[in-house]
Amino acid sequence: MQKPLRSLPLSQMTITDGFWSRFQELVRTQVIPYQWKALNDQIEGAAPSYCMHNFRVAAGMETGTFGGHVFQDSDFAKWLEAVAYSLTWHPDPELERTADEAIDIVCAAQQPDGYLNTYYIINGLDKRFTSLMNNHELYCLGHFLEGAIAYYQATGKDKLLKALMRYVDLVQQCIGPQEGQLHGYPGHEVIELALVKLYQITQEERYLRLAKYFIDQRGQEPNYFRQEMQQNQNRWAWEKSYFQFQYYQAGKPVRQQDAAEGHAVRAVYLYSGMADVARETGDPTLVDACKALWDNLTEKRMYVTGGIGSSKYGEAFTFDYDLPNDTIYGETCASIGLVFFAQRMLELDPDGRYGDVMEKALYNGTISGMSLDGRSFFYVNPLEVLPEASLKDEGHSHVKVQRQKWFGCACCPPNLARLIASLGNYLYSVGEKDAKEILYQHLYTGSLLETQLDGKKVAIRTKTRYPWEETITFTLSIPEGTADFAYALRIPGWCREGSFSVTVNGKPLFLTPEKGYITLSGPFSDGDTVVLTLPMPVEMISAHPKVREDAGKVCITRGPVVYCLEQEDNGADLHRIYLTPDTAFTCQWEPQLLDGVVTLQCTALQRQEAQPDGALYRRYTPPTDLPKPLRWIPYYSWANRSPGEMCVWIKMKS
Repeated sequence: MQKPLRSLPLSQMTITDGFWSRFQELVRTQVIPYQWKALNDQIEGAAPSYCMHNFRVAAGMETGTFGGHVFQDSDFAKWLEAVAYSLTWHPDPELERTADEAIDIVCAAQQPDGYLNTYYIINGLDKRFTSLMNNHELYCLGHFLEGAIAYYQATGKDKLLKALMRYVDLVQQCIGPQEGQLHGYPGHEVIELALVKLYQITQEERYLRLAKYFIDQRGQEPNYFRQEMQQNQNRWAWEKSYFQFQYYQAGKPVRQQDAAEGHAVRAVYLYSGMADVARETGDPTLVDACKALWDNLTEKRMYVTGGIGSSKYGEAFTFDYDLPNDTIYGETCASIGLVFFAQRMLELDPDGRYGDVMEKALYNGTISGMSLDGRSFFYVNPLEVLPEASLKDEGHSHVKVQRQKWFGCACCPPNLARLIASLGNYLYSVGEKDAKEILYQHLYTGSLLETQLDGKKVAIRTKTRYPWEETITFTLSIPEGTADFAYALRIPGWCREGSFSVTVNGKPLFLTPEKGYITLSGPFSDGDTVVLTLPMPVEMISAHPKVREDAGKVCITRGPVVYCLEQEDNGADLHRIYLTPDTAFTCQWEPQLLDGVVTLQCTALQRQEAQPDGALYRRYTPPTDLPKPLRWIPYYSWANRSPGEMCVWIKMKS
């Protein structure tokens, strides 16, 4: 197994381009303050959160009862993580003061033995750890750890981190393989990722061992969740479902799982944790399991936007190639989890196919979950919408045509905020190849990296208008003059074979991608300039023939961006529009539309079927197709204007 790559600290990155820096500034200036108000139930017309209320009650600062979902604590944890990442690249004393005061409230709720979960503190500590399957204690702890670690790395303040390490100590006393311990694991995964992060900053092996225990114990017989239900008389929502314990990815040991099953967010969090543990322990059997799950997930159960989880029932995967567009679930959190999984697979094995999926999800399936003003959110991300169906058909009721101000189950908004705020973490990795350091650049966005390579200070400035334009320029600054390292650039899978070009200081290089990357060999000199050009023709994409919902249809993409049609631009009855194989597209930069996007224009066909008598059914007569001009917008930007129909997959007329 190749030696794993390592991520570079977020503090070494600065995002500078107009696309992602706009999103990051939106998170910093709008989303984080808005979500803080939401956590304190101050958004008029929005569903109450109860999150900070619960902490104040648990700390004895207020009187009252527990409100919201059993996992409500995690909303604060994810908000804090987003705050930490934002403070890393934009110090803000007032925001830091707000976070410190909130941390004081949270820590005041901690129990003498280290326990910290408001649901059980308020409702009865005697029931804690009696429903690991359903009640999210370890899930909340995992998100808390991630937030506390990020805040410590951003500010150097460890009050919350120390408090949570005491909580982890309690968990280690209560749960584990020894006699007298609970032989359990979380019903909703995420603590596995957090424990590996805790191990990485402390180098205490016990945290890695606990993460590995949760991975290894999952799904073993006798099944812990079954025993827990019998002993504590817990209810089980999935007893009569086809999921059974695979809803929790706990129906069999993880190394025997080769298909993405159950709740989609839980699944990709688990797979990310498996990849983390595999990287730290060098376990080849766990690597093989991750690759098998990746292949099934991305080749048979993923939408073209990077959305995953096709069914409202269980927010879950169903079966291979079952990818309905209008009843999709496609939770924002699931696409975010897919980004986590992709990054970790890249670090296990630098293969461009992982970067391709990470990019697909980032530009499409994640940011579609937030409005362009950062004040409303999608939980579900459909690929086809008919407003009347969402309003009147219970089977489509989960599919919204407008983003919501907030949710009672509000996992997605703070999750998206922490992803966008930490985008720099996903751009680069460092490894070793042929006894030389190698820097991998996975994503292309205007940015500045300041790091050390070959033991020397190296700065790389990336200048581009990606994803709208094709050229990416990298300028190297090396104060000591030269540095000897290798530089690997990802050639996206959407880039037609052989169409890219690369120059160094104006001289063309002719390189063949290896596993999706071209490698420039050092030594590099101060002032070296690399220019990578990735042609972006408009492409018609078809689905696997077993995807019934997309048979005879195509999806339109340009570069990493998936496009859609909206009623706002094209009128109603989008289902009557047809493309032909020779449909010609033009591209137009529209700076005043949807905060600046490249739109696509074409002339298609709109079917005109005569029904003179208004009959519901009639003898078939050939239809008439009339020319129809179309305007396509990036999928992520839909539903930011008037509510109406939307469609990604369009019928093709041969």
